[in-house]
Amino acid sequence: MKNLVEKNKITIFDSTLRDGAQAEGISFTVEDKIKIATALDDLGVDYIEAGNPGSNPKDLAFFEHFAAAAEPLKNAKLIAFGSTRRKGISAAEDDNIKALLQAQTAAVCIFGKTWDFHVTEILRATLDENLEMIADTIRFFKQADKEVIFDAEHFFDGCKSNEKYAMLVLETAKNAGADAIVLCDTNGGCFPNEIFEMTKKAVELVENLEKSQNTGKSQVDEKSQVVEKGEKIVPIGIHTHNDCEMAVANSIMAVQAGATHVQGTFTGFGERCGNANLSAIIPNLQLKLGFVCVGNLAKLTQTARYISEVANIPHNRRAAYTGKSAFAHKGGMHIDAVEKASSSFEHINPELVGNERKYLMSEVAGRSMLIGKIQQISPELTKESPQTIEIIGKLKELEQQGYQFEGAESSFGLYIRKLLGKYKPLFELVHFKTIGEQPQAEESAENSASAIIKITVNDQTEITAAEGSGPVNALDKALRKALEKFYPELANVHLTDYKVRVLDSTNATASKVRVLIESTDGTSNWTTVGVSADIIEASWLALVDSIEYKLIKEIEEKFKAFI
Repeated sequence: MKNLVEKNKITIFDSTLRDGAQAEGISFTVEDKIKIATALDDLGVDYIEAGNPGSNPKDLAFFEHFAAAAEPLKNAKLIAFGSTRRKGISAAEDDNIKALLQAQTAAVCIFGKTWDFHVTEILRATLDENLEMIADTIRFFKQADKEVIFDAEHFFDGCKSNEKYAMLVLETAKNAGADAIVLCDTNGGCFPNEIFEMTKKAVELVENLEKSQNTGKSQVDEKSQVVEKGEKIVPIGIHTHNDCEMAVANSIMAVQAGATHVQGTFTGFGERCGNANLSAIIPNLQLKLGFVCVGNLAKLTQTARYISEVANIPHNRRAAYTGKSAFAHKGGMHIDAVEKASSSFEHINPELVGNERKYLMSEVAGRSMLIGKIQQISPELTKESPQTIEIIGKLKELEQQGYQFEGAESSFGLYIRKLLGKYKPLFELVHFKTIGEQPQAEESAENSASAIIKITVNDQTEITAAEGSGPVNALDKALRKALEKFYPELANVHLTDYKVRVLDSTNATASKVRVLIESTDGTSNWTTVGVSADIIEASWLALVDSIEYKLIKEIEEKFKAFI
């Protein structure tokens, strides 16, 4: 760490692999953690806290992988995380401390108690014992030539309980040689004004400690140990939790109070209500306040969505900056204004964070937006063309029937082709039949249904059967299996999401349902829709659209390459 923090540089410390892994429903494999670490490194974060090697063999295996890697990370430093030594023994005797050394990282993050209540009631130690545990642990790692980041656990609650002692903990860590001191709102219960005021006091404390080094006098208590004169000013960091939905705001306020190191997780993963969301904090600091956080901000959206995918957690559509809806416009007047001047309804250019503007297909969309989609298929059409007016009218009719094209633009594109006479079926259904069975309690539902399908392609007939988890899954497998003989490119296509919405519950089992299917070929994703009073038929309509959309895009790409 440099003696002087670069002007406007905010150090980004990611804890997705450690703090984020404590979230309910998340369990990273070693391979998952390697993938995420690589993505974070490409984005340009400064530190990646990857786990506690003393707590489980999986984290140790992760560190061993990178210790032996031929190509280490390019931008980030890996961090091994652990607590201060236990009371009554030296740091050199503590097994968890030894495990941190075994991780072979250049830097470690050590957390220690700052709240006097935790010291006496949780650790069952005296206040002086806690200070010595902190100092001894930090000195041990500094003697081992490690960069040490000290997390002051429960700092803000500690300040409310006993501010003098909480500040004494910071002084002890600074004087023991900590390279950065991070203030933690561990319970996530503080308000932004509290974070600002106490962070400012901590920043002033460290600055005054630096000034006092020439005299050797403590700013808080004579018991804290002062190291050699002329040491660098230690950066103050912030680590917040989201229990009051204020973690992002609290992190920003800490930076405005003088913190230059920010900890958090991507998409806000974390225990209880989560941690501070770095995918919102980073662009807020870099684009709004002029700080430098990461070198590849245009990869922000890609990174956030990729981490959600690896974690097997759906990415929040409405997430600031990185969500699919972050720059989505639906109302006709809004769309018209954005077309004229994007800043009229967008606070930043979405490309800055790797996202994209999206105009939603709906009954409230105006011609200005729809014409762009129509012209992708028929460039000669204008807003006043009879075909355009007809398409808009049909769109409104279909949405009245229950279709929702804002989440299924692929189906909308196919529908435009049909209305314009530019659609030719790539296969024809002769018939299909699904058979569902209720598995016994002791049986697996993995193959609880089967489907038989007969199709024709260019006068050739194919009959195929398949089993699946339910009739829709069986039908999907049977359809793609039958078509792969004619269209081998479908081998890479599979469903990633399947949603059913009852449109009119007052009709009970006779209600219409809307089925949304999201598909992928490993490179791109697309969503299609089907509506019917029969859930199998609605699913079939969405499935057919999904397959045909993929095949039509393949044909169009080949045609472009040819011309």
